[in-house]
Amino acid sequence: MSGSLALTVGLAVLIGISLGLLGGGGSILAVPLLVYVADLPAKEAIATSLLVVGVTSAVGVLPHARAGRIRWRTGLVFGAAGMAGAYAGGRLAEFVPAGLLLTGFALMMLATAVAMIRGRRPAAGKPVAHELPVPRVVLDGVVVGLVTGLVGAGGGFLVVPALALLGGLPMPVAVGTSLVVIAMKSFAGLAGYLSSVSIDWGLAAAVTAAAVVGSLLGGRLAGRIPEDVLRKAFGWFVVVMGVFVLAQQLPDQVRTSPLLWFALGLALAVAVGLTAWRGRLRRRQADHDLVATGRR
Repeated sequence: MSGSLALTVGLAVLIGISLGLLGGGGSILAVPLLVYVADLPAKEAIATSLLVVGVTSAVGVLPHARAGRIRWRTGLVFGAAGMAGAYAGGRLAEFVPAGLLLTGFALMMLATAVAMIRGRRPAAGKPVAHELPVPRVVLDGVVVGLVTGLVGAGGGFLVVPALALLGGLPMPVAVGTSLVVIAMKSFAGLAGYLSSVSIDWGLAAAVTAAAVVGSLLGGRLAGRIPEDVLRKAFGWFVVVMGVFVLAQQLPDQVRTSPLLWFALGLALAVAVGLTAWRGRLRRRQADHDLVATGRR
């Protein structure tokens, strides 16, 4: 047990690094880590991940606040709506089978990975909104919070695009503001889970401490790694983890079939090739546009 605990705590540093660098991704790493390394039941792992991510996000807010990268009004409104959804999701999870929760979590991982790999198109010429429309923020907050409470995922990688795309916030501000939202939603989701799930508080404290250290390290690394490289690398990592978690929910005879893993490997290789091809096309188009602009 001590060996698995040491491995769990060591790998928990990656949770904090993800939050420090990307403003999200903590739960995507935390749930598989707690289920497959710490050997926790699915619902206990999700509840523990909400505690770990909530505390780590709250600590991560501090450097962003000092740098003025938080839109407090937007974050608090989004967070309050998200707390309501997360608490409801945490209570609803009591009635959902653990296997279904993990399947939903894996699908969330794959959807998140696709969004990360594709990236966001720059919105040139669009005015930056100083305040997001409150009704839309409340609606998005409740929906994102419900997902977070149910499967312990979907925090930063749903909040950051919502803030950046809907509100037009600059990415550093969206990341900083998302940490406020994630902390609020995670604690609310945890409160919902605690009505039906018990937590190993010693393990949770050790994993949380390691994740906090990782978040501080991630904050120091931020800006030193090209955002595009980091985002895509992490996206493919999430794809692999998502496929693994999803495969674990299949029947034994299907999961152990070599044909299944060959098909998954082939699909992954094709996806990597298509992504690289699309990237080259985009770069060629960008170069063409620059040349055309220079001729004008």
